[in-house]
Amino acid sequence: MIVDQAIYCGGVRETITGDISEAFNAARARGDSFLWIGLHDPSQEEFDLITHEVKLHPLAVEDAIHAHQRAKLERYDDTLFVVLKPLLYDRESSDIEVGEINLFLSKDFVISVRHGQAAPLKAVRRRLEADPGLLAAGPSGVLYVICDQVVDDYGRITHEIESDLIALERRVFSGQYADATEDIYSLKREVLEFRTAQDPLIPVLEEIVKGRVELCSATREQFRDVLDHLLRVDAQVDEHNELLTSALTAHLALTGREQNKVAMQQNADMRKISSWAALIAVPTMIAGIYGMNFDHMPELHWVIGYPLALVVMAVAVVVVFRLLRRSGWL
Repeated sequence: MIVDQAIYCGGVRETITGDISEAFNAARARGDSFLWIGLHDPSQEEFDLITHEVKLHPLAVEDAIHAHQRAKLERYDDTLFVVLKPLLYDRESSDIEVGEINLFLSKDFVISVRHGQAAPLKAVRRRLEADPGLLAAGPSGVLYVICDQVVDDYGRITHEIESDLIALERRVFSGQYADATEDIYSLKREVLEFRTAQDPLIPVLEEIVKGRVELCSATREQFRDVLDHLLRVDAQVDEHNELLTSALTAHLALTGREQNKVAMQQNADMRKISSWAALIAVPTMIAGIYGMNFDHMPELHWVIGYPLALVVMAVAVVVVFRLLRRSGWL
């Protein structure tokens, strides 16, 4: 749907009172103004109203309606088509939601098509309308402010990710065994999603800064500042990715060490249990033999038979105990 539409002339906003066709004609007639129409998740029918007035390339229109594009800049005659990937960070779940902003820019119009909840453009409009100098730059100024807003959001999200990363590192090295593998993988996946959104934007801004986009020639210095911020964010994201890899490796190593400790303790317990079973087995064997109640058994009627059997049991237990103690089993 169309969320906002206005004509900007000499740094001043003028609300559109008629239909879109009249607004386009008015912007073209003045020569020093441009029309900005903002859409959010438009349908094909809604977008047809726009394409009826301006000849947009069918491939760019298809990309703008269906979204799921990477950040890019393409030229279609005298129209620029720019795709940006804004991000929204959910502090509760540490999830990153990726949105999309598609921009059609010419000397007398800007058409912004936004998908998802990330990076609403109301704040961008307010910032532009409060700065007549930027508005005087025309569609180039609009593109600059939107890019600046998207990159600033990237910077804020990197700090949020850094906080989550520090919390994960504390869990890993806390000394208390707790499986954090799933959480590390989850945060690493969010970082990779972040990189997928922001990495392709670097060549887009470099193209503008190098002066290869004529429409943005008046704002090259501003775009250079945005590119500098984006490169700083890119370096931070790379550091976060490397730290997550190191944290995962350390966690797996510590987990393996804890599991080895448990296994060693279990082995020690089993040896002790086996040793005590061996100690009990010797007197049990002797008692079992003389408990079979056969009539003809040697030493069965000895007077010293009972105490002798007890002594043999005791000596055998002591000998086995000393052997087990010497071998380290007890």
